[in-house]
This record gives sequence, C-alpha cells and structure tokens, in this order.
Amino acid sequence: MKKIRKGDRVVILSGNDKGRSGEVIKVNPGESKALVRGINMVKRHQRQTQKQEAGIISKEAPIHLSNLAIADPKDGKPTRVGFRMNADGGKVRFAKRSGELIDG
Repeated sequence: MKKIRKGDRVVILSGNDKGRSGEVIKVNPGESKALVRGINMVKRHQRQTQKQEAGIISKEAPIHLSNLAIADPKDGKPTRVGFRMNADGGKVRFAKRSGELIDG
C-alpha cells in the first residue's frame, strides 16, 4: 500500500510552490513522482491539430514524492503517514500528527 495515492490532499514541502496544497491527479511509483493539480505549472508550446489550436498552454509537471506530504484531515498541516489494521482486518492509513484515518 502506498502512502500517497490519487485523490489525496497534499502539501508541497519544497520548491517554488512550497507551502501550497493541492489534489494528487496521478502517481507514478516507478519514477517516484506525482502530478498535483495546480502545482509545478510549466508552459508548453502546442502545435495546431484538427481538434486543438496552436498556442502556449500551462500544464502540471511531475513533482518528486519526497517533496510532498499528506495534509492532515483535521487541520490541513503536513503530516507523516502510518498504517494500522482496522477491526475487519483491513490495512488503513492514518495521520501520525492527529491519529485520524486518512481513508476508509
């Protein structure tokens, strides 16, 4: 089970967007990178196609997982993630800062 998953609310720990938060769009565990909505925006030149016109577009660039921390469900501050077994034997993630469950 991964600590950061698609749909998680994360806080950026370093870089130009330090302190900002956003939602994880995609995680690439092979490269240890993730896409976060509205974070690490870059400009790309787009060639014209039949469906899309030419121009400069902004899109998210991947950011390394070590620069992300899960936002605590209680107060939104960065927290580490722990794992514990719930009552029916399933493995769940919890915020080490507050002890609250992150999922399920």
